[in-house]
Amino acid sequence: MKFKIFPLMFLALAACHPPEAEENGAIRYRTTLDQALLLQPDTLVTAPAENPAAVSITLDPGQTFQTMDGFGFTLTGGSALNLQRMQAGARQALLEELFGRRPEAIGISYLRLSVGASDLDEFPWSYNDRPAGETDPNLEHFSLGYDTLYLIPTLKEILEIQPGITLMGSPWSPPAWMKDNKDTRGGSLLPEYYPAYAQYFVKYLQGMAGHGIRIDAITVQNEPLHPGNNPSLYMPAEAQADFIANHLGPAFKAAGITTKIVIYDHNADKPEYPISILDRPDAAPFIDGSAFHLYGGSIDALSQVHARHPSKHLYFTEQWIGAPGDFADNVAWHTENLMIGAPNNWAKVVLQWNLAADENQDPHTDRGGCDRCLGGVTLQGDVVTRNPAYYIVAQSSKFIPPGSVRMGSTQPEGLNNVAYHTPDGGVALLLQNTSGTPREVAVSLGGTRVQFRMEAGEINTVVWGSGG
Repeated sequence: MKFKIFPLMFLALAACHPPEAEENGAIRYRTTLDQALLLQPDTLVTAPAENPAAVSITLDPGQTFQTMDGFGFTLTGGSALNLQRMQAGARQALLEELFGRRPEAIGISYLRLSVGASDLDEFPWSYNDRPAGETDPNLEHFSLGYDTLYLIPTLKEILEIQPGITLMGSPWSPPAWMKDNKDTRGGSLLPEYYPAYAQYFVKYLQGMAGHGIRIDAITVQNEPLHPGNNPSLYMPAEAQADFIANHLGPAFKAAGITTKIVIYDHNADKPEYPISILDRPDAAPFIDGSAFHLYGGSIDALSQVHARHPSKHLYFTEQWIGAPGDFADNVAWHTENLMIGAPNNWAKVVLQWNLAADENQDPHTDRGGCDRCLGGVTLQGDVVTRNPAYYIVAQSSKFIPPGSVRMGSTQPEGLNNVAYHTPDGGVALLLQNTSGTPREVAVSLGGTRVQFRMEAGEINTVVWGSGG
């Protein structure tokens, strides 16, 4: 299925000059599954009287939950390569659209990076590759060299636009010489190289800082129970706990590194994996929280981890869309399960997989790289196609900045929603009509109420006050 293509300075968001909200009213931004409306603004006024046919939602500013760090994507090495192949002016315009805070931008506020290669790089590589049979436990040959070609230049351009963007790093594999199978794909980290691998993280964080790039958090391993990607690593919970407790955590402490350590980074069908690590008193003090994907399990598994360890944070770090994509199905499922479901189950970050790819979903590695991962945007030279994930993320990132605090809201059947206080004193409500039929909706905030109609499947973000 093809999606709408707009020039770089496109006006499809219809938000370059958003309307003014009436006093005590709100603005909603509408996306319909037939793509007739894409983040289309609509001014709402205070309802003079309750409509008995409307389904009611009540926001409760007095009930508060987690503070959000942001919404975004993974900036893979392949994404950065495709961006760097654009002409400088076209790339600058696209980055302003993606990361800026101007009315026409979508305000992506969080990016996940691969530590070394992911499976969406040209080939598998690490920061310390050695010829077969050689090792380097002192990391004398450590180098960020490949990242200086595409990723680091792209990040520097993004930081010029949004200096406060939050970055997370995730490794797909250690150097092959540290592994029992001596291969980029699968295998396990040899315990004799736990100290060297801990220093590998230290050198990565220090090296990125030397380029002016601060990594706020790292996950210990992307998908530790899936050794089929290229690159990848098998790392069961006990091994991850031992590595953190005895090597990574102490190495960060000794080096004065404050980057957060996040565990698991895999599917919601195994909440026992992070729980077992957080149960360990030798590992838990070094850990900020747990990260999840949803290729298996149910999103409410995140709440199981929160219930067991409420002081630890939760992150949703990856979900792919398969090319060529289906706008209606993709936007509906991802909004329900991730953009609404994950925050309602305590996630403070929600990320989609893969910011950008070309028209062939390239690049990707052989022997296990994803050849159907549809980017948030498809880049054909300077021509940009905005795909389902672009709108999935934008419906939140544009209106819910970092520092927003989730608040209470009633959850009537067929009207999934999540609400926030925004840092500038506004309120934002992400709302989805999953009922299968058009609905009249009434939303109450304090002593005011707005009423409006939502088509079947329609997604709205309603903003009050400064949040618009």
